[in-house]
Amino acid sequence: MVVLLGLAALGLGIVAAVADLDTSAQSVTVAGSVGGLAAAAVSGYAFLRPPAALGGASAATAAGTRSVAASGSSGRAVTGDRSRLTASPVMPRAAGAPGPAQASGERGIAAAGEVGEAITGEDAHA
Repeated sequence: MVVLLGLAALGLGIVAAVADLDTSAQSVTVAGSVGGLAAAAVSGYAFLRPPAALGGASAATAAGTRSVAASGSSGRAVTGDRSRLTASPVMPRAAGAPGPAQASGERGIAAAGEVGEAITGEDAHA
């Protein structure tokens, strides 16, 4: 891409040196318009495309039975049976940056950020 832009600039410089001022101005105007449209198309594509997962794989994966994985932070992760939760979840101090997180094994919990509260036991009360 850089080579292409360098060649375009060199070509416009040659046109400016060899041709008259009117031809040079028209060439630069057309090149600027094409460049602006290309920049708008690339910006629109970058804005509308879905965010790419890190490493080409899913950013958060849970592979075990009742596993939980979060690519950011999580206020509460519960994997236990018959849990009775009456209190509000403990929220993480800071939001975690999206990133890879992988939980494997039974009732595994993983987060790229912080987990405010993880409840994995049977008959838990919170």
